[in-house]
Amino acid sequence: MEALYLLIPLSVVVVFIALWVYFTASDSGQFDDLVGPGLRVLQDDDTPPEAASPPAPQRE
Repeated sequence: MEALYLLIPLSVVVVFIALWVYFTASDSGQFDDLVGPGLRVLQDDDTPPEAASPPAPQRE
């Protein structure tokens, strides 16, 4: 029974810390776009990168 005197206030403090972390992340825009990163993975980028193209011959 004496353990409850410690565990109940400790659990209330943990809940308030978790709520504070959630609302801080929400206010900073962490959860604004949840769909975009998942859709960007599925988009194909078939264009070759500029660095991979052979260099143009130089005239002397």
